[in-house]
Amino acid sequence: MVRPNASQSVRLELLRDDVVEEMKGLGIFPLESLTIASTVTLGLLRKSSTQRHGVTRWTRKQGALVLETVDLHPVLLEQHWSRYAAFVLYHELLHAVGNRSHDRDFRAMESLWPDIDASKQGSEFTNKMRLERASWLWVCVQCEMEYPRQRPSGGKYQCRKCRCRLVDRPIKDMKS
Repeated sequence: MVRPNASQSVRLELLRDDVVEEMKGLGIFPLESLTIASTVTLGLLRKSSTQRHGVTRWTRKQGALVLETVDLHPVLLEQHWSRYAAFVLYHELLHAVGNRSHDRDFRAMESLWPDIDASKQGSEFTNKMRLERASWLWVCVQCEMEYPRQRPSGGKYQCRKCRCRLVDRPIKDMKS
């Protein structure tokens, strides 16, 4: 967990207030769950994280699982990602209130989030994070799909779409 600075803490708390209000409005969460959602410690993931957008952390104390923190990716606190940040925090708070696995019940509760478009921004966010950290693009010469990566492929991989061999292109050449 990365400790948020003062302005990030304020944004996290405001985001949590909005999400918990939305959870109250859904009418399916008992008061105990809303209390947990309102009081769990909020933190941040490392900026270098490209795959995780949020995480609920648990520790084991005397054989029992104890909720530790809910961490969000710091880029989610930017205005552009505010709607998606609310969805990610809702997702993580579902875990925090006791729904630890991504089973059918969890997905049913997750689907109750009213902003359907925000819930679909995950792949866009992942691509942005990957592109920021990438030094190479693995490019398909046939369908022009691009896969940002930190290392060259060495011609060992094929396109997921058309099965053509991927070609390495350094990103610095493309930014110039």
